[in-house]
Parts: sequence; C-alpha cells; structure tokens
Amino acid sequence: MASLTLDQPTTTASQRLMALEDRYGAHNYHPLPVVLSRGQGPRVWDVEGKEYFDFLSAYSAVNQGHCHRRIIGALTEQAQQLTLTSRAFFNDKLGETEKLLCETFGYDKALLMNSGAEAVETALKLARKWGYEKKLIAPNRAEILVAEGNFHGRTTGIVSFSTDPDSTRGFGPFVPGYKVVPYDNLDALEMALQEHSERICGFLVEPIQGEAGVYVPSDGYLRGARELCSKYNVLLIVDEIQTGIARTGKMLCSDHDDVRADILILGKALSGGVLPVSCALADDEVMLCIQPGQHGSTFGGNPLACAVASAALAVVKDERLADNAARLGELFREQMRAVMAQRPDLVTTVRGRGLLNAVIIKETEDGRTAWDVCVALAEVGVLAKPTHGDIIRFAPPLVITEQELGDACDRIARVLLAF
Repeated sequence: MASLTLDQPTTTASQRLMALEDRYGAHNYHPLPVVLSRGQGPRVWDVEGKEYFDFLSAYSAVNQGHCHRRIIGALTEQAQQLTLTSRAFFNDKLGETEKLLCETFGYDKALLMNSGAEAVETALKLARKWGYEKKLIAPNRAEILVAEGNFHGRTTGIVSFSTDPDSTRGFGPFVPGYKVVPYDNLDALEMALQEHSERICGFLVEPIQGEAGVYVPSDGYLRGARELCSKYNVLLIVDEIQTGIARTGKMLCSDHDDVRADILILGKALSGGVLPVSCALADDEVMLCIQPGQHGSTFGGNPLACAVASAALAVVKDERLADNAARLGELFREQMRAVMAQRPDLVTTVRGRGLLNAVIIKETEDGRTAWDVCVALAEVGVLAKPTHGDIIRFAPPLVITEQELGDACDRIARVLLAF
C-alpha cells in the first residue's frame, strides 16, 4: 500500500482511516488495503459496507467465527460482574476454567496467561525449572531444542531462537540456551539429543509450521519426536497456538498422531478471538516446579478471560467444529488442486490439514506475486494474506458451511485462473 498522509485528499472512509494509522501508528505491519468494521461468522464487512469471506481468521484466532453469540454473551454477562482481581485473590471463575481445560486436554494443571507469546515463555520457564529440579541439569546450563523455520512469538527471548532474519535483524544480543535443529528430521533431532542429552530439558515444536507457510511434516514425525524425547528424558513442548482448538480437524493437531505433549501451549482460538487468553498445560511433575512468586501475570486467569474461554471451548465441542474442519478441509484442497491442474504455471503446491491450508504461487513473468493475488481476491470478496512472499494461507472460521466454502472456492478459482 502506498504511504498515505492526512493532508492528502481522501475520497473514502477507508482511505481516511488508513491515513490515520499511517500517521499515528507504528509501521510494524503491512496490511492489505481493507478497513474492517464488522464481522459475523465467517464474514466481515468494511467501512464502506462491502462484504468478504474471512480466510485468515486472525491467524486462526476466530475458529468459532466472528462475534459468536454465545461467546459474546459470556463476555457481556461477566463484564457486568467482575473483570479483574489479579492473582492476589481467588476469583469464582478461574478454578472452573482450569478444570475444564485440564479435563478437555488431559493434564493435571493449567497456567493461564494472555498472549500466545506469554504462554510460550511460560512453557520455556517450566521446562528449564523442571530441568534443574528433576533432571538435575547443572545450574544455568539447561538447553532447549527448537526447529528451524519456527515461529513462537516476538518477545526478545523467543526471537533469540528464530531463524527468520526479519524477526532477528537489529534486535540482538539474544538469549542463550537454545539449539536449532532441522524441522521434520528425526535423525537430526536424535543426533542433537545424543550429543547434548545431559543438559537438554525440552524440545519445542509446532505440529504444523503455520507462519513458515503451513508446512505439514512427514507422517510419523511428531510421533517419532515424542519417542525420542521419552528416550532421552526430555520434555516435548508442543505449540498448538495456531493449530489447536479444532483448526486441523481434531481438537489438537497432535491428536492426528496420538501424541501427548509434556507441555501443551494454547492461545488464539481459546477465546474465539474475543480477547487475549492463552495457557500452558502440564502434569504436576512439571507444573509444580514453579512456586508462588516465581512466575505470573496481572491479567492472566482474570474472570472475564475465564468466562470467555469456557464459552469458546463449549462452542467448539457443541458445534462439532473439528468434524467440520476435517470435512471441509478435504473439499477445499480438492478444489484448489483442480485449479493447480489447470494452472500449474501459477499454482505450484496445495497443502494443509483441516481448514489450515496454503497455496504456493509462482511469480508471473510480469512480476506479479502472491500479494497481487490477495489484492485481487479482496476485490471479489475473499480476504487472505501472503506469507514468505509466495505462500497464501487459507484458514476460514470453522463455522463456515459447505455452501459458503464452495462460494469462496469459486471466487478463488476465478481469480487464479484469470491471473
């Protein structure tokens, strides 16, 4: 989008609002030139009233659809009762939500935070504390393995092990204690575990690398990682912030491999996109390594967040959103592969699981890219966003119907075939 200034003549409300952001906001995002003002289910509307299918879902945070009636109802009801106590006191919602989380995902304890990055930092601290107290790693020697191509957040601690130059350039020095191994490579993982087993406390991994372009690993990768972590007495830490909460056709993406993490990280759709809620889940042996005063958050586990998270999980279960994601994901990939068969010069790959999918676009001879495809898609009422230059992620809310998905696929196909 060309830079806008407030003294330029503007003809639309969208242009005026984009100019305001350009003038007064930090330039840390490069959004599509669409200004949204309302959402319902899988659809959103811009300030001029144009309707779109949302095929990004706020990076899989609105799996339950925009402004779901039950979640908004829980929000407004609790907002009139009590919103925040801090953890200096008990509140009447936290215990119920912790119980729901533990029973839903099969763990002894839950630790609620706010953003996904906070939950990742929580998991890393848990792993290190366990390493020192249970595995008896020498003080300040603990290491955590991470996967090449990872994305776990943008704090200085988390970007310390990023392999994306945009995430690291100009932000050093970085936190030590991490080693990068290739993703989807069990031999490399075991080699690293063998070489440094006495000081490795955890392996942090995404079951599908979403930000890397919906990179789905080989069958058996996560299961193999689980077995290796058990073999070498290392905690398997699975980041399901983007892949969890029914997005890939099961409640957790790791369920496809019948894998249980030692530490499970959730966020995004844990609140249905209504407000920031995240958590780390683990059994007592890990979670109780952290004692009062050693970790926390003023807003983590607040009653408003708890009411919202409980309602958001109920919607996923009651509306069988995992089943819908599995069924419609197959239909989406089938439709996109039909387009690829007609335009192999443009569409080189279609991949994904459930309703987390990607289409890889080859740059045209005249220099048009995946960004230009997304701009064209917006013109026909489908919102998607490219990542890493040539990859378009398609991830609609899981409440989308088969008819709505078919309509959106027709629009996507029309753009790609004419591009």
